[in-house]
Parts: sequence; C-alpha cells; structure tokens
Amino acid sequence: MSTTSTPDPQPSRPSSSSSTNSSSGEKVAHAELQHAQPIKKLLMSSFLTPEIVSYFIAGGCAGAASRTVVSPLERLKIIQQVQPRTSDGQYKGVWRSLVRMWREEGFKGFMRGNGINCLRIVPYSAVQFTTYEQLKKFFTKHGSKELDTPKRLASGALAGITSVCSTYPLDLVRSRLSIATASIALASSTAPTAFSSSLASTSTSSGTLLNPSGGTSLPKHAAALFHTTSPARSASTAAVAGYTKAELTIAGMTLKIMREEGGVRGLYRGLITTAVGVAPYVGINFAAYEFLRGIITPPGKSSVSRKLGCGALAGTISQTLTYPFDVLRRKMQVTGMKGGQVKYRGAVHALTSILQAEGVRGLYRGLWPNLLKVAPSIATSFFTYELVKDLLIPS
Repeated sequence: MSTTSTPDPQPSRPSSSSSTNSSSGEKVAHAELQHAQPIKKLLMSSFLTPEIVSYFIAGGCAGAASRTVVSPLERLKIIQQVQPRTSDGQYKGVWRSLVRMWREEGFKGFMRGNGINCLRIVPYSAVQFTTYEQLKKFFTKHGSKELDTPKRLASGALAGITSVCSTYPLDLVRSRLSIATASIALASSTAPTAFSSSLASTSTSSGTLLNPSGGTSLPKHAAALFHTTSPARSASTAAVAGYTKAELTIAGMTLKIMREEGGVRGLYRGLITTAVGVAPYVGINFAAYEFLRGIITPPGKSSVSRKLGCGALAGTISQTLTYPFDVLRRKMQVTGMKGGQVKYRGAVHALTSILQAEGVRGLYRGLWPNLLKVAPSIATSFFTYELVKDLLIPS
C-alpha cells in the first residue's frame, strides 16, 4: 500500500496574498513619503527664505549692540526701580551712582547681567524685527496697500508680544542677577536690630565704613547690605543676602527660582504685565521711528547722525509713555526674592500698592537714567539693524 504526500495548497495562498499586501502597503507609504517631502521642503523654503534669515540676523546684531552700549545704565535703572524709597545707601543721581558702581565693582559692575541680557536680547530683538517685517507685509498684502500708522502700531504691538513671550524667563533671571549683587535692602529702610546683632556676632572685624547717605558710620558687615559688592566682598555679601556663589549664575538663579517659586511658573512671574506694557511700547517705537524717518531723513539726507537722531527720538517718546508698565514688571519680577517683605498678589495689587505708598511719582522711579539709556540704545538698535540688513540684502 503506497502513500503519497501532497502539499497542502492552503498555507501558500495566504502567504502570497500577505506578501502582496505588505508590498503594496510599503509602496503606498513610500509614495506618500515622497509626496510629503516636497511639501515639507516648500514650507521650510517659504518660511526660511534668505530674506527672513537676514531679518533675523540683523535683528540679533541690533539687540546685542544696543544693550552692550548702555549696560551700566540698564543695571542702574533696575536698581533704582526696586530700591525702597526710604532705605539708607540709596543709589541717587545718575553720575554719582555710576561712579559708585565703578568704585565698588569696577568694569565688571558695569557689565554685570549683560551676558544674560545679550543672551536674551539677541533672540528677542531677532524675533521682534523679523515678526514686524512679516506683519507689515501681511497687513499691506505684500505692498499692495498703504502702510499707515494704525498698521504700523498693530505690527509693532504684535511683534513685541511675540518676542517677549519667547524670551521672558531670561529677562526675569537677568533682573534677579542684577539685583542680587546690589547693595539695596528690598523691603525696609534700615536693617532690623535682631538681624544686625546676628551679623555682629558673626563678624570678625570691628572696622566701620561711612554711611553714604549721611555721616553715620556702620559696621563693615552691615554696610555690605547697602553697597554694591566689590570683587573681594562678593562671596560674603552674597551669603548675607541669601545667595550662594553658584546661585549667582544664569543656570543657578534659574534653578533657584524654579525650586522656590513654583517651578516653571515662577519663571513667568509678571508676564502679563510685561506683555501689556511691551505691546504699546514696541508699537509706538516702530511707528514713531518710521514716521520720523519720513521727516528727518528724506531722500538724499539719510546721514548717520539723522538716522541715529530718529531712533533716539522714537525711543524717548515710546519709553516715556509706557514707563509705568516697566516699573510694574520689575516689581513683579523681584517680589519673590529674599529680603523683600512686600509680596504682590498681581499687577493690580502692585499698582495700587505703589500709588498708595509713593503716589504717581513711584511709577516713574528711574525714568531719568532710563531715558539716558533709551536714546543711545534705540538709536544704536535701528541703525545697526538697517546697516546689517542692507549688507545682507543689497538693494
């Protein structure tokens, strides 16, 4: 009896069918991928055009140049905004304060916080100028409509909001670093007695220093609270103020804020106030500059001095009109720092507290040094932007 084994035809058919389906599926996926790649390249090429890249680079260069030029005045403005009105050892007078800063900290004191300021301002300025240029094209339908003042204001305001939201944590950290090493008491006019006695018990020196606000002498360790820190005293003063040497760095201060003030949310303290203030400021700034350019730099009279003058006037006008928002922003940013007893619950609470304690004048503290800073800063910013843009995009 012979037996013959015949192969079962059933398993082979599904295998062939499965292989065919798999192969066709791969072909479809490959075809879709090939179809999507040109679309992706088109989107990237339409966004990252040489023109937009040039705007971005020119804006970044403008920001770095403008802030470095006025770094000492920028730090002085922040210190004067947050120092108590009645505290001893106040920074009073622009020239006298700058001399004091130089005497106690040297060139490093002038540039303190400028590293993170440039780190923040380069992307901030790049985003702002690029967004403004693109919004102008959007509102004018790429030149088919007239660019009037309302369109300039709207373009500038939206550009300001976009740039500040993208770089706000760096701005907050920079403000904290500027204040942390300064010799101001954030809350009270004099150091509490108990605190002074505890300092005295740990002091190893009985020498005294003259109180800069008058003739009264203070112990050296107490005077450290009211003076900017010299390089030799920076570590000890930081320790007294509640900051370690590691915390007086960009990364260290960022981690400290996140650890003690609610995580990432702490890095955005005062964002709404800032955005509300920045929108009109940037809008007025761009609108005023372009308006003044039409008057001061007509065709054939676009000298360097005229361009710088346009930027200086535009910055002065916009900053004066929106300065109270800047004061509120700084108050909100430093409200969580050690040594400050005033804790604002929000922008409205900060505003009412300042008005009750200091009146309208409190909203303009530090305006004079800020105006001295704004004129060369905005002038340098616009001039550098147009110079670099013209080099990258020849007309």
